[in-house]
Amino acid sequence: MPRGIAHDHSEKRAAIRKGAAAYFAAHGYDRASMTGAAKHCGVSKALIYHYYDSKEALLFDILNSHLTTLVETVKAVETGPEYLRRLIHAILQNYRNADAEHKLQGDALDTLPDPLRKPLLGLQRRLVDIMGKALQQASPGTLTNSTRLRPVTMTVFGMLNWFYMWHRPGKGLSREEYADLVTDMVLNGVKGLSD
Repeated sequence: MPRGIAHDHSEKRAAIRKGAAAYFAAHGYDRASMTGAAKHCGVSKALIYHYYDSKEALLFDILNSHLTTLVETVKAVETGPEYLRRLIHAILQNYRNADAEHKLQGDALDTLPDPLRKPLLGLQRRLVDIMGKALQQASPGTLTNSTRLRPVTMTVFGMLNWFYMWHRPGKGLSREEYADLVTDMVLNGVKGLSD
């Protein structure tokens, strides 16, 4: 008779995801092992394999959870005046305590086989679409040309995605102040563009 799912299954899985993300990000996904991930998480190798049958499955779950949460967060942002500002704030808040997941997204997503990589790329495209629409709403009539919209959209993500590399909590701008700075730079810069 198969064993039932433990009452704390979701919590254990989330703890393994978080610990493994930190381990993979610190040691490099390609050099990291499931044994090392288990040790870093404080669990047995048998337990980590109970939840994940491979390193790729674990990486997929880390990135899928991170990107799904991010998509849900940005979809919940109320549209209307100051939508772009609220969206940028929401993204930076979502990145808080997710530096390892965010680093893995950039460093390791392409190592996954196509069947695992494609749904993650779909989530990334959804984020890009949402940001692009927010930029168009913030500056009506300016970013109507897709050859301009995509580069501007990716530039905004560039400013947000590298924040974790240089920001030190308690020093310089806060996460909220930086979100406002990015929004102001983008809005003022986009106004000067012509299609």
